[in-house]
Amino acid sequence: MTFVVTQACVDIQDKSCIQVCPADCIYEGGRMVYINPDQCIDCGACQEVCPTAAIAFDMELTPENEKFLEINERFFDAVESARGGRRLGKIDHDVDVIAALPRKAG
Repeated sequence: MTFVVTQACVDIQDKSCIQVCPADCIYEGGRMVYINPDQCIDCGACQEVCPTAAIAFDMELTPENEKFLEINERFFDAVESARGGRRLGKIDHDVDVIAALPRKAG
């Protein structure tokens, strides 16, 4: 069980979730943030502060957001995450599905 960042985060990256995470398991990618499922302690602090409601508990994902469980996991296949998200800083990498999305105007 873990929390998952969904598409509502793409090109927003408010990052308040990173600041409140006691497990330091949220990492900033190029276009969105990702939660490391192996480090998440299921506290829900990130979900409470997310201004776009982009973070959901994995067991409560809507059908259209279920793919984001795998997207979050795949991010960590290509990224060394032992140091923690705050310590590592921004990583100029996204999962191919996210990188291929059209950019939001802003």
